[in-house]
Amino acid sequence: MVVSSTGTAPSLTDRRAGKASEAFSTMRKNPKPLLLMDIDGVLSLFGFDSDSRPEGVWINVDGIVHLISATAADHLQRLGAAYELVWCSGWEEKANEHLVGAIGLAGPLPFLTFAPGDGRRHWKLASIEAHAAQRPLAWVDDAHDEGCQRWASEREAPTLLVATDPAVGLTEAQVVELERWARELRPTSSAS
Repeated sequence: MVVSSTGTAPSLTDRRAGKASEAFSTMRKNPKPLLLMDIDGVLSLFGFDSDSRPEGVWINVDGIVHLISATAADHLQRLGAAYELVWCSGWEEKANEHLVGAIGLAGPLPFLTFAPGDGRRHWKLASIEAHAAQRPLAWVDDAHDEGCQRWASEREAPTLLVATDPAVGLTEAQVVELERWARELRPTSSAS
């Protein structure tokens, strides 16, 4: 169900904290939906006019300067209450190396790794499928394509795709939408 606003499958790895299989078995027990967070165009902003630069902090990642949204830390902290956050970005392990301290996250997040794509579908989908299995998930990205929409609509598990404008990033309205969607997934307890 979707709500809209090639080889071996890559696995989730945390190169510093243990094996992917250990992390995956822990995630299966987590009742929260997954929130797959891209970085470029979501938290790291680009494409804005130089005379109307958004508020944020500049960080250097391997010689490339990124403007991290001033709201990134607050948004991630809020969303972490309702979701299991996972980096879903070409940054892979660099997300924890560079963003955790820069925006004041409590600690590292799991991250997906990506094998080269086959050109037939979005380059992140194989890793997302391997990691998420049939868990409900929301995926925030600035580059969903028609194949992502089709994939999301064909999933049996609840799936929300949230598209961002890379010059603006994740907005307050989108955070509210994500919080609402996660609340609606919770089973309601029946009165005795």
